[in-house]
Amino acid sequence: MLLRILGTAAGGGIPQWNCACPGCAGARRHPTRRRLHDGLALQPAASGAWFLANATPDIAEQLESHPAFRPDAGQERTPVVRIVLTDAELDHNLGILRLREASRIDIWCTEPVRKALTTRLALTEVLSPYTMLTWYHLPLAGAERPTDIGGLHVSAVPLSAKRPRYAADEPAHPAWSVALKVRDPATGKTALYAPALASWKDRLDDEITNSDCVLIDGTFLTDDEPRRTGFSQRTASAMGHLPIEGPHGTALRLQGRGRQILYTHLNNSNPLVNPDDPAHERLAGLGLGVAADRMVVSL
Repeated sequence: MLLRILGTAAGGGIPQWNCACPGCAGARRHPTRRRLHDGLALQPAASGAWFLANATPDIAEQLESHPAFRPDAGQERTPVVRIVLTDAELDHNLGILRLREASRIDIWCTEPVRKALTTRLALTEVLSPYTMLTWYHLPLAGAERPTDIGGLHVSAVPLSAKRPRYAADEPAHPAWSVALKVRDPATGKTALYAPALASWKDRLDDEITNSDCVLIDGTFLTDDEPRRTGFSQRTASAMGHLPIEGPHGTALRLQGRGRQILYTHLNNSNPLVNPDDPAHERLAGLGLGVAADRMVVSL
């Protein structure tokens, strides 16, 4: 199984167009520090089929950045695009509109996410003059049989009832935000993708233990980062993202797991957007790393 990392930034990307914080300013001075919106493409080991984990506003640039996704002469000009969504956040689904040239777009998501995208955002209605959207149920790990997408077995691990702002008045549901569990039956390898993590659950801990590679929420380095940088009056935890460091941070829970664990979904305020920040060495000492745009993980 190949995991092609399309982007590693939280909402707004890095640099964010309306921001001059140290992270954004540094990315403007050093283009190699630029990060596109967090997203992933996955391919099974046995074939060339692929699907997207989320579809970001940067999706066209992200697909173009990987030669494997560029059309060759004689190939179908408007392929079927397969997308699996972790939530209903705008930075994870606006790219669906950008993919309107597809002959068909197949989307897997949980029930509350589908409802938000079809009623609040009217995606099916908006895109019907351009392409066909086909919606599929994303099964819950442990409770339902995984679905087969291009030869990979995919299921969702419920993480939280965190809803996007445009759907804040929708009913609570444990699968508003999920991690994707992806298994390649040809190799037996498993990957876990959790770009938004509001709380730590025993089920998540078990899935991490049983995964060969984990891509996990690294939005904020510390809990007070949003307040300290003036990004928000709330803490990281209050915003629905567990911090990396600190007594309640994810690094202490993830250290020493003996498997590949990479942080992704970095906010522009996160010191980790600077490759020279000492936090990189601290994480490396715990056996943890930070994902990079265009990185390819082979399992």
